[in-house]
Amino acid sequence: MFNAEIPSRAELPSTARLVMSTVIAAVAALVILITIVLPAEYSIDPTGIGRALKLTQMGEIKKQLAIEAEVDRQRDRQQSPVPDRRSSLVGLLAGLLISPAAAHPNHDDDTENRMTPGAKPPIAVAQPAPPGKTDEVIFTLKPNEGIEYKMTMLRGGVAQFSWRTDGGKVNYDMHGTPKAGGKETSYKKGREVASDTGSLTAAYDGSHGWFWRNRGSANVTITLRVDGAYTEIKRVN
Repeated sequence: MFNAEIPSRAELPSTARLVMSTVIAAVAALVILITIVLPAEYSIDPTGIGRALKLTQMGEIKKQLAIEAEVDRQRDRQQSPVPDRRSSLVGLLAGLLISPAAAHPNHDDDTENRMTPGAKPPIAVAQPAPPGKTDEVIFTLKPNEGIEYKMTMLRGGVAQFSWRTDGGKVNYDMHGTPKAGGKETSYKKGREVASDTGSLTAAYDGSHGWFWRNRGSANVTITLRVDGAYTEIKRVN
């Protein structure tokens, strides 16, 4: 069996060397934090190195998009109707009182028992998918103005889209809001973009579309074209 030799005391690093290594590691970590992490994640650049490396711009994009996404969520939350519990309870009781089972307690509501002898069972018909639509929307954003357009879509529906700007660039967030309520989904974001083309696939039943904001000093005109499985497109705000 091989036994490794135990290093002598003279071969071990001294306390001063260990302290020096720790200090060097701490200083290196601090430098990385100040010059890379803070500019890229929080747009905090006390040295100016992050902006020279284009990391500060990345942090500004993340910060701006986070602010705009939060504003959108707050607006959607305010626009979502709050269900009236008393109305829901009254509706439930009314449904129970007028339901066939309640009106005819001695009759079995089973479909097979209610069929005429010899008749064929009913065939279930699948709900047709929304017909394909095509729309073009043109609007103008003033400086610092934001506009949102959304399509009403069923889960799995696909819509092809393309939009472009005239007069400047915009920030945007392509996202969806569930019909039944819940957390909003962001599909794609961008800052200082002049155009975008692609397809949007609805992750659930609800409204899906774009929010644009003009952070420039001049008016920007946006032309949006959509084509696919949606029932309507309309301005939300």
